[in-house]
Amino acid sequence: MNRSFLAIMISRLALVVFLLAAAPQSLFAKDEPKWLEVHTAHFSVVSDAGEKRGRDIAMRMEQIRTIFGRLILKDKLKVPVPITVIALKNEKQYAAVAPEKQALAAGLYVPGSDRIYLVLNLFDPDPWRAIAHPLAHYFLNYNYPPAAGWFDEGLAEYFSSIQIGRQVDLGGDPELAPEWHEDVFDEMRRDPKVPQSLTQLLSSPIWLSMADLFTMKHDASGAREGTHHTLYYAQSWMVVHYLLKKNKLPQVGTYFDLVQNQHLPVEKAMVQAFDMSQAQLEDAAKTYFKSLSGLGIALDQAKLPNIDPTTPAQPDHLALPFGGDDIGMAVNSIKDDDARAMIGDVMARIPEHHDQALRDLQQLTTGDRENGKNKNTNTTKDEKDNEIAHRALAADLLRQKKFGAAADELEKAGDLNPRDAWIWYYRSVMKYQKAQATRQQMQGLANMMQDLRAVADWYPELADAYNMLGMARIEGGGINSALEAQRQAITLAPRSTEYLFNLGQIYVAGKKWEQARDVFTRLKSGSDRAAATAAKQQLDDLDTVQKYGVRPERRGENQAPAGAASTPAANTAAKASSPVKPSISDSINTDSINGEEEDEDTTSKAKAPAPPKTAPTGPVQFLRGKIVSSDCSKSPEATVTVLSGMTTYALHASDYKTLLVIGEDQFSCQWANRLVSINYRAKGKTGGELVSIELR
Repeated sequence: MNRSFLAIMISRLALVVFLLAAAPQSLFAKDEPKWLEVHTAHFSVVSDAGEKRGRDIAMRMEQIRTIFGRLILKDKLKVPVPITVIALKNEKQYAAVAPEKQALAAGLYVPGSDRIYLVLNLFDPDPWRAIAHPLAHYFLNYNYPPAAGWFDEGLAEYFSSIQIGRQVDLGGDPELAPEWHEDVFDEMRRDPKVPQSLTQLLSSPIWLSMADLFTMKHDASGAREGTHHTLYYAQSWMVVHYLLKKNKLPQVGTYFDLVQNQHLPVEKAMVQAFDMSQAQLEDAAKTYFKSLSGLGIALDQAKLPNIDPTTPAQPDHLALPFGGDDIGMAVNSIKDDDARAMIGDVMARIPEHHDQALRDLQQLTTGDRENGKNKNTNTTKDEKDNEIAHRALAADLLRQKKFGAAADELEKAGDLNPRDAWIWYYRSVMKYQKAQATRQQMQGLANMMQDLRAVADWYPELADAYNMLGMARIEGGGINSALEAQRQAITLAPRSTEYLFNLGQIYVAGKKWEQARDVFTRLKSGSDRAAATAAKQQLDDLDTVQKYGVRPERRGENQAPAGAASTPAANTAAKASSPVKPSISDSINTDSINGEEEDEDTTSKAKAPAPPKTAPTGPVQFLRGKIVSSDCSKSPEATVTVLSGMTTYALHASDYKTLLVIGEDQFSCQWANRLVSINYRAKGKTGGELVSIELR
């Protein structure tokens, strides 16, 4: 019996007892070593295990990224959502952060639209194996065109067997678990509930037909995964195993092009791409599986009580891509309170730790440090406040769509560190999300675009920044610059239905009708139901939009500008919001976004709508002219006098705060002698109700 393995199992069993009494503050005891942050080109590693260990982890993460790139034939992999690794030196610390079901695991993957957290338990010799499967999904989502579930899951399973030592070993059964464990009394006991491994599942004479496997509906994003101990996962793993071994990855790309872009039936696409029928491909995969004798040996060993199961044999071997001296690193010490705030940010994203995390973060911002006492005497603001904690609280409030409170936290964070690029990013997220959640226009577009350009300079691969920049520019009237930013977002995140939908919205706003139809037709036939529904509505509305410049009215809806509809949510791996959210260009109301607004959860405390007023009906008409004056004496109503040619029009807005304005942040009652283009519904010969104003 391997004694190191026995020690691991005994420690993990004892951990359950420890957790009952463990306090979050134990992570930051005074006798703990200083925390360090190691930066590489693509990762940030925060650890309390010393500089050498921190550097080793950073090197390993860069190696993992490069190895996966080689598997999909990419020289470089993009990292469009920043990844922060929290590497904890012992499993007691790790278990205090992880969900209960993963307290005994070696690693934890915490997704988010703003950043990804990887929490590693350094007591395990190879903790990165625990996060290899979701990390593979991350790399695929941002570096490989849309594919089918069997390919993504098969490649993720293959990659999750990774072992890195003097070389890289891959291809073993990633779901193989030992049947025997040593209990607290040093007795070996067999667990009859150990699930079947992939090798066992494939040893059955019955496999799914290749056509069924290739067409089975499955969320390939990695966001909603159940057990991996199924024939679907096993067969996907082996088919990808076979295709990689036979160097057929280019043919895989050909296959997806035939199916997704040229709409060939699966059976014909198989023959054309792989030069094999589905029966031949199935036979080839089965024959290849039987040739991997090491899988059977590892399975037999896992059934024995005296075999160390932590290092199963691997059939595939690669050279290490580089060593620690070949990559640049920067090492900085960080304060215990900053490390604690980062841990709090992680825990706030885990439902069962959420409330405790908020208490910890709030404690960091009020000076309540030890024994529940507030140390206000002889303490400066910087000593009793923490910018990272404010920022984490703001991010949590944004996830709850509590925009007023989030603005307050960001303002406090900015007072402490105005040059933190994360604050610029979250300020933009706040404006973008509020516009969608409340069907308002984005406010402060100039400042928002300035923030986003600074964020893009700080992190050039941050896809979300380009998406928000594209939508901000379209509201400001810059069609070409909006297209440029949106295309960059899609280049960085080729599978994002939200970004693609927003591209369609920009095409509509720019009157590029055929390009818009192509985008929405593609989304309509895709697997994302929310995107398909929203795209269908866009296609249904497009003829009316093209003819009249506005969407057709629907009962219960305010009039919206051209291109407005429901934008589908982004990948759940990156978004934790409702399945359908309004688009930015479907924004009518224009409340301010600052700390003075009502701090309400806009998803649950919306104000009761005012009684509807009688308004002109009929087609929307268009005119160009000059604003002579604007009368707002009956606020929020306004009457705008417009001179067009030799005719003067008196156009009414029932609430100028909700009026769609293009080219400025909002309507101003001080406007005079401004050239405008106007959409309105006529009432009489020279009157009517305003629909939109575009400043020229």
